Amino acid sequence: MAKKIFIAAAPMQAAPYLCAMQILDGLLVSKATKEDLKIKVAQLNIEGKKTPHLAAILIGSNGASETYVGAKVKACSEIGYKSTLIRMEAEVSEHKLLEVIEDLNADLDIDGILVQLPLPKQISEENVINAIHPSKDVDGFHPVNVGKMVQGLDTFVPATPYGIMLMLEHYKINIKGMHAVVVGRSNIVGRPMSILLSNNTTPGNCTVTITHSHTHNIKKLCASADIIVAALGKPNFITADMVKEGAIVIDVGITRVADSSKKSGFALKGDVDFEAVAPKCSYITPVPGGVGPMTIAALMKNTFLACQQKN
Repeated sequence: MAKKIFIAAAPMQAAPYLCAMQILDGLLVSKATKEDLKIKVAQLNIEGKKTPHLAAILIGSNGASETYVGAKVKACSEIGYKSTLIRMEAEVSEHKLLEVIEDLNADLDIDGILVQLPLPKQISEENVINAIHPSKDVDGFHPVNVGKMVQGLDTFVPATPYGIMLMLEHYKINIKGMHAVVVGRSNIVGRPMSILLSNNTTPGNCTVTITHSHTHNIKKLCASADIIVAALGKPNFITADMVKEGAIVIDVGITRVADSSKKSGFALKGDVDFEAVAPKCSYITPVPGGVGPMTIAALMKNTFLACQQKN
């Protein structure tokens, strides 16, 4: 169900200047994205063409990783993709993991390969990313795909930034010419997000500032932003005094914080102090239910694209 607060009757392109706020519902947009893919897969079946097949490798028994991979496998089932889950012990050697990836690269039925991060200390993340063939790199982390993204070429885009762009597109929010501040510079979110926002695309065409732990006057920079993308993993880092009236705020962070009032013993917190910041925004994503579901939806779109290239 959409979580909305009343919207002023004003055009979407005026978003940063609205006096009301709308929650960007990632669950709703993710469902719509998956329903669209489900229809396309059904059409592939009718035409007797190959349907997407995603292979996921899960190393160890990290609780969060189990949850994330489980959600990805479930999404495959809902849409009509095939999926293969390969579990490996936490002590597995890098050599053994690379052998498994090589086998998946050679398997013509496998369209997409993902290795759930983080990895154990004995395994190089860089070596694993480089081992996945670019045509099956549905996470969009391989240097070949990153290079294509930088050049504005068609390629697999990292799922979280791609999911954010899909959300902006779904809500028809015109961000052309806006000042976007990205808080965080990771290769998974911050850096690709800055590129996508600045691209000559729709949505896109923003002027982008990247901030990080060594940035001076980060509060002042955020307070000048039409769009803030918070992706640094520090609960409630973005406070109300860092957000101007009418800004668009995208919260990528999700951290487990101890909370004795919860049955689970913890609460999920984003990088944004939602209760204080939301009243100032034109649009804002919640945690949970915002960017998280869109990451999986974007991964599903990348997997469909990988299969489509074969068809």
